[in-house]
Amino acid sequence: MFLYHYCKKDEIEIQGKLYQRLLAGNDNNKDQSYFLCQVNQAQLSKALFPIGHLEKHEVREIARKAGFVTADKKDSQGLCFIGKVKLPEFLQQQLKPKEGVIVEIPDDHKSYQIQDIVLHSIEEELIYKSRKIAYSQSDGKIVGKHQGAHYFTKGQRKGLGVGGTTQPLYIIDTDVNDNIIYVGRGNRHPGLFKPTLFVVNKELHWVREDLRLKTGNHMKVMARIRYRQPLQKAQIFKVDNGLYVSFEKEQSAITEGQFVAWYLHNELVGSGVIA
Repeated sequence: MFLYHYCKKDEIEIQGKLYQRLLAGNDNNKDQSYFLCQVNQAQLSKALFPIGHLEKHEVREIARKAGFVTADKKDSQGLCFIGKVKLPEFLQQQLKPKEGVIVEIPDDHKSYQIQDIVLHSIEEELIYKSRKIAYSQSDGKIVGKHQGAHYFTKGQRKGLGVGGTTQPLYIIDTDVNDNIIYVGRGNRHPGLFKPTLFVVNKELHWVREDLRLKTGNHMKVMARIRYRQPLQKAQIFKVDNGLYVSFEKEQSAITEGQFVAWYLHNELVGSGVIA
């Protein structure tokens, strides 16, 4: 099975057993190992990555010498499996519009204040740091309208159609049930940032099953929550009902339903869906 992704693989023998390793590609700007974070050992054993050791400009040069018409084609930024259409346009074609309000949350919202809470264990601290803030319309002021909260995602800046603010507005949360978009001013708004996330057991996946953590154990890793994000220093902590990923630095726009992937050096060893 050929996979034309910018990543690599090799094998390692541990106590007489061979394990497949999913490795980042040589081109840091094009590394696509993140997209394969859910593969298993059986799939990886049959996969070949013929361009993972190359950088993009080298691949283009090979294509140019071979006379391929796509040698100088611009990189695709859309959804490769649905053709030449951008994601917002695709969603608008598939989902009906539904008018709702855009609510601006001030940066001094009560949930951002340092609270005098006694935490008795590392797990309690992780629970607190990964908590999701529940906003309500009364927490801020209405600054505009939108055509469907399902068209937008956390961290998004463009497409809101709201002007006249001293700093750009960023989406800090979307409430699809009540069809409300919550925004904050500036890319340093506290509603954008969180240091810790959680993955429930049923959404956990280990590419390297031999490295699976047992409850109560932890591991230093490098992790990312989106494609092309530079790897971030983090620790993972296994608890009874799942796994916490605690970053050394707070992360912007941790989004439920997206993948977090963790690495040891340049090897992707596990991943999960953010709760």
